[in-house]
Amino acid sequence: MTSKNTAQTSTRLLLALWDLGGTQQEVKKGQLTKRIVSKSKKAADYQGLFEELQNQGVIAISKKGYSLTSPEGLEVLGKGLRSGEFKFEGTIVGTWVANALVKWISQIDVAVTGADVPVNGKSAIVSYDEFKSVALEVYDKLNYEYNFNNLVPIYRIRRGIGDRISRTEFNDWLLETQADDILQLQGGSVEDSAPDKIEDSVATELDGLRCYATRLKP
Repeated sequence: MTSKNTAQTSTRLLLALWDLGGTQQEVKKGQLTKRIVSKSKKAADYQGLFEELQNQGVIAISKKGYSLTSPEGLEVLGKGLRSGEFKFEGTIVGTWVANALVKWISQIDVAVTGADVPVNGKSAIVSYDEFKSVALEVYDKLNYEYNFNNLVPIYRIRRGIGDRISRTEFNDWLLETQADDILQLQGGSVEDSAPDKIEDSVATELDGLRCYATRLKP
C-alpha cells in the first residue's frame, strides 16, 4: 500500500469510527472492520494501520474494540477529509460513507482546528499570541484565587485552559513563553506527586520536568 493509499484508508477508517460514535464510546472491532475492509482484503491486512494510528495517539485500541481520541483524532480526520489527496476510487461509494460525510458537514465546523470551533462554549486557541493572552489570564486568576505566591502549578494552567488547545501545542507554546521571558518554568514536583498532575506538567529533554510557572512580565 502506497503512502497515498494509506492516507486515504486512514481517513476512511477514522470517518467510519467517528460515524459509529467512536468519540463517545468504544466501537466493536467487527463493527468497524465490516465497514472498512474491502472485498479483496481481510481484517489482518489493516493491523499495521491500526497500530500506527494508535502510536500517533489518534485512536485507542482495547481487546474488544476501538475509540477515536479527542481532540487529536478529530483533528487528523478533519485534515484528512480536507486533503487534496482524499478521494474515492471507482464509481460506487458506500451509502454509509455518503451519510457520514453529510453528518460531518452538518455537525462539525468547517475546520476542526479553525478559529471559531466551539469548545465547551469557548473558541479553540489557534495562535501563539492568543495562547499568551489566555495563559496569562488563567495564571493571574489562579495566582489570585489560590494564593500561589507567583508560583502557579503548570498542571493547573493546562486544566484551566482545557480542551481549547491540544496537549502538544500547550507544551510548545508554554515553552515559547519562557523563551520570550514572559513566564519562567521551574522544576520540583507537584504537591502530592500525583501521576496525572505530573503528566499535565511540562518536560523537556534539556531541562527535565517543569511543574511551576512564575510570571516575569506584568
